[in-house]
Amino acid sequence: MTDSAFKTGPLGDLRVLEMGTLLAGPFCGQLLGDMGAEVIKIEPPNQGDPMRVWGRQKQGDPSLWWPVVARNKKAVTLDLRQAEGQEVLRELVTKADFLLENFRPGTLEKWGLGWRELSAINPRLIMIRVSGFGQTGPYSSQAGFGAIGEAMGGLRYVVGDPSTPPSRMGISIGDSLAATFACVGALSALHYREKTGRGQVVDSAIYEAVLNMMESLITEYDKTGYIRERTGAILPNVAPSNVYPTSDGLVLIAANQDTVFGRLCEAMGRPELAKDPRYSSHQARGARQRELDDLVGDWTRALPTRRVLDLMSEYGVPAGLIYRAPEMLDDPHFAAREAIVTVDHPQFGRLRMQNVAPKLSETPGGIRSASPDLGQHNDDVYLGLMGMAPERYEQLKQRKVI
Repeated sequence: MTDSAFKTGPLGDLRVLEMGTLLAGPFCGQLLGDMGAEVIKIEPPNQGDPMRVWGRQKQGDPSLWWPVVARNKKAVTLDLRQAEGQEVLRELVTKADFLLENFRPGTLEKWGLGWRELSAINPRLIMIRVSGFGQTGPYSSQAGFGAIGEAMGGLRYVVGDPSTPPSRMGISIGDSLAATFACVGALSALHYREKTGRGQVVDSAIYEAVLNMMESLITEYDKTGYIRERTGAILPNVAPSNVYPTSDGLVLIAANQDTVFGRLCEAMGRPELAKDPRYSSHQARGARQRELDDLVGDWTRALPTRRVLDLMSEYGVPAGLIYRAPEMLDDPHFAAREAIVTVDHPQFGRLRMQNVAPKLSETPGGIRSASPDLGQHNDDVYLGLMGMAPERYEQLKQRKVI
């Protein structure tokens, strides 16, 4: 493989057919596209992905979420409910490395587009399937949005303040986690294919992706009967690590490791605390978490935020502010690492969004194109990539198959 094959990123020689809607599948497509893969997004004619209108925007304007999740993608229309559309999909599969979908399990099988049929057409195909509950099991056929997976996977119960009912994260974390695990699975399957020539199914369930982020929650209950509860801004028995008041705002300090706690005590002018048996070990500090947080808070409250941050930097104690979008856009570290970039967009002009992560030294990914219009690449894909006869192409358009 020549270096030129990877000029758009490490996956520049791979092609993804992205089907499905909203976020759980399309975010996986975004990740693969960010790393250079050619992602062909397949949408129903005259309808498209609901993400085209989701998110905050002015009345009548395009979605401001869509340009992020649909970046680096080509868009074609295809009605998979029609037999002719299913046949076109089978033809496209012969030219694909991955097929990515997040329909309810059984939907593709109903259309004759399941793994058995598609792998017979292309044995090297890797089929990435993202769903609420997975492709098997008693719940597999149920509708499973991210919110349900977050609750079932254990996240919702532990998020929020103990005085309130379970909260949700301010983002669609369940969908994004399932998509991220799907991407990991896809690249693992790709490695196996390189060794054997055979594709396989990647089955990523939202509730299992969330469950895998729950640390020792299951093991703690299994061995001790302990059930994690909502704890607000802290992690139980991890101290000091909290949001503390200053004379003009708030600051987050994480000094729960023994050596780091010692440096915090030096910064506070209280070096004796690090040797005090009440605070000298991780377990001791955890047992007196509220007491220790009050002690640190009394110190920070007397100082302005900038002074606290300067002292934490001087003594090597992790600390920072709680950022919103304005703070991110003004931060020199974000700018130096190009964590946020400006992309040219046909509707919005210059549009700022998060950059590709992680950064690769030899074959970095990047944002090559803004989100496409519905069916923007029909000619390129059907006439160009597939070599479809113009007469057939026009007939399919007239029948609203594409």
